[in-house]
Amino acid sequence: MTVHPAFSADAAATPLADAPLTVRVVDPLSLSDDLAAAWDRLADEASEPNPFAERWCLQSALHLLDPDREARLVLVRDGSDGSVIGIMPLASAARYGRIPLRHVTGWTHHNHFHGAPLVRAGFESLFWSILLAWCDAAPWARTLVHFPRLTEDGPLHRALVDVARMRGDEAEVVHREERALLESNLSPEDYWDAAVRAKKRKELRRQANRLAEQGTVQFRRWRPGEAIDPWIDAFLDLEARGWKGRAKSALASQNDTQAWFRAILTAAGDAGRLDMRSLDLGDRPLAMLVNFLCPPGGFSFKTAFDEDYARFSPGVLLQQANLDLLYDPHIAWVDSCAAPGHPMIDSVWRERRALVWVNVPLSAASDRFRFALLTKAERFWRRWKGAAAPENEMENPS
Repeated sequence: MTVHPAFSADAAATPLADAPLTVRVVDPLSLSDDLAAAWDRLADEASEPNPFAERWCLQSALHLLDPDREARLVLVRDGSDGSVIGIMPLASAARYGRIPLRHVTGWTHHNHFHGAPLVRAGFESLFWSILLAWCDAAPWARTLVHFPRLTEDGPLHRALVDVARMRGDEAEVVHREERALLESNLSPEDYWDAAVRAKKRKELRRQANRLAEQGTVQFRRWRPGEAIDPWIDAFLDLEARGWKGRAKSALASQNDTQAWFRAILTAAGDAGRLDMRSLDLGDRPLAMLVNFLCPPGGFSFKTAFDEDYARFSPGVLLQQANLDLLYDPHIAWVDSCAAPGHPMIDSVWRERRALVWVNVPLSAASDRFRFALLTKAERFWRRWKGAAAPENEMENPS
């Protein structure tokens, strides 16, 4: 198995003598066919779905968005059959927010909206135990491991808390936020009526009628086998013409993010994960969105709308059509991937998903000492700020 030359020689270890499990650091650009297939199988066996950790998404991110090769792609494997029970990208960081403090962190990027590793269901505690023990022994690892954006009280978070306690430590939640979630047994029509006020529904019907006066309005959905490039081009153009383009934060504003977006949408389509929709006026897209469907969950990855038609609320009208995800028997919930308090999606999706950023100390005495000092400082800071843990550079170092 190839190990990237930038990675240290501690690429393999056997943390438990009574279990044929090994930790490997691998080069995501030189995966064997067998390992690639094992990674794909893991995505279907994971206790918590996360498209951003699946091969079709993460492999391109590590290639295109980590030019300095700072991330280590860490795999825990079952030596008896070669299967992968867990996978997570880790990186060494020199600063914790504004504080010069070396530590280990789950590697992410600006469009990586969920930080959970892929772990085979039932192996959560074993995965965390082995991963933390491996970090304890790694010469480049210091102080703590920072895990961003875990699902609060999900299988992985609960297992991490348990494993930290078995190590004599605490899994310290240093940041928490909630974002919109779609999860209901209602029909799309009943959900819409329950979620949106009658006055707002009436106004949206009026806007839809006025939009129809402008020309032919249609909702489209990308279908497997259909050419994906025109859809990608249309989305990138639509987003770039809006406020994100002006702020230079659109995907097309940077060559690397544009290349990554093109790569992952193509790969998501091939993997059966892509759900892409458009609201068109004639042949002009007025709103588009991208969902990743990873049963039993979904992730609403990106959305964009034409600001010249904002008076017709095309983005909300498309979200109304998007509620047909409630009919999908394979999808129990959809994560909005939106910022907390997002004014549009929060008014349509009623449920909330809580995410937590968690610190776990490494086992060396010097690491635990630095961790204790940091934890005291953070707790004092939160009390001084008035408890609610507002986002700031100390509390949300990632």
